[in-house]
Amino acid sequence: MSGTFRALLIFFVVIGAMVLLAVATVGGSYNHIVKLDQQAQTQWAQVETVMQRRMDLIPNLVETVKGYVKHEEKVFGDIALAQNSWAKAPPGSPQRVTAAASMEVALGRFMTLVQTYPQLQANEDFRALMDELEGTENRISVERHRYNDTVKEYDTAITSFPMVMMARMFGFKPRPYFQAAAGAEQAPKVKF
Repeated sequence: MSGTFRALLIFFVVIGAMVLLAVATVGGSYNHIVKLDQQAQTQWAQVETVMQRRMDLIPNLVETVKGYVKHEEKVFGDIALAQNSWAKAPPGSPQRVTAAASMEVALGRFMTLVQTYPQLQANEDFRALMDELEGTENRISVERHRYNDTVKEYDTAITSFPMVMMARMFGFKPRPYFQAAAGAEQAPKVKF
């Protein structure tokens, strides 16, 4: 072998190794981002599952309360509107997040209303439904926390170097965190 041929062979082997390393790095990074994206989608689906449980419980709770509280139609209307918005919104959409936030506001007013009716609070059916709703609200809180943790990992990965280049190249976008509804920082006023 001549020296030129040998040098050329070494050059192509080194270039080939560098190309294979680059392809492996890009592929590994892409697969990691896809995995995190799938985890975020899965976790969001879990949030929606427990929110759907809440939506399923609320009509029974509302019907129980309606027998005691006939003059509070606005609260019931707001709950029905939030449920309809939830049902019409596509899964995983921002409209679902808005509907869930509307439901939280309506439930806050609903719970304030319930506080003014001690005889209602003594009703066994009502207590059982409230226990179910409380357990569901705890599940929602846990699943939101898990979703936000997953989104944090995903968003960090796609905005960190060198994966940010891959994320941009393949169109991965940051995901929004699940946040409390506007006004949730203020406790509802209970009137006696």
